[in-house]
Amino acid sequence: MAGTSTWAAALVIARKDVAVEVRTRAAFLSATVFALLAAAIFYYAWDPTAVSSLDLAPGVLWVIFTFSGLLGLNRSFGAELSERAIDGLLTAPIAREAIFLGKALANLAFLIGVQLIAIPAVILLYNVPVGRALWGIAAVGLLAAIGLVAVGTLFSAMVVNTRFAELLLPMVALPFFVPVIMAAAQATTTLVAGRPIAEAGGWIRLLGAFDLVFAAACTVAYPFTIER
Repeated sequence: MAGTSTWAAALVIARKDVAVEVRTRAAFLSATVFALLAAAIFYYAWDPTAVSSLDLAPGVLWVIFTFSGLLGLNRSFGAELSERAIDGLLTAPIAREAIFLGKALANLAFLIGVQLIAIPAVILLYNVPVGRALWGIAAVGLLAAIGLVAVGTLFSAMVVNTRFAELLLPMVALPFFVPVIMAAAQATTTLVAGRPIAEAGGWIRLLGAFDLVFAAACTVAYPFTIER
């Protein structure tokens, strides 16, 4: 792969990770089952006389999406530990940033797949009247997924060689997820309430700014996390 551009190499790595997940489907099935079970548990614990579905559903959606997404982010670099496959990536004649971008693209595809199941499930279960807001919710979902992927992929690389990677990843990543989840939940609440998208503009801009800053910062920081 000598001379291959960073993005071309990243796409090769992303395709490899997606192909592995499509073949095994272990992480995706775990994440989607968790999302559906969590949505059902919240539903049966919900008192509709105390909290309306329009107020509850956005929070439920983004909480279950965050934790189900962590299942996929955790396996991002963990899958490369088998037979030290990560060493092959590190010795390949490609930029280290290409490894991060490839993993991030594969994780983004994973999270979008989870969203395609979790969002309709919550809408149907809580009888949320989305109407024309559906496209706005989809855009918010994409922006939120990019932010979670940028931060989660970096921290997954940092903790993968630790003894308790499954425990450490949520501990170190969740504080950085808070701005994304807060902005996504607030924007979704505004949209499902039928208010103009302009009212959610501030939260959407916050998501966009977070994505730009952390996607760039995490890409630059990644090579320093794998130095031995």
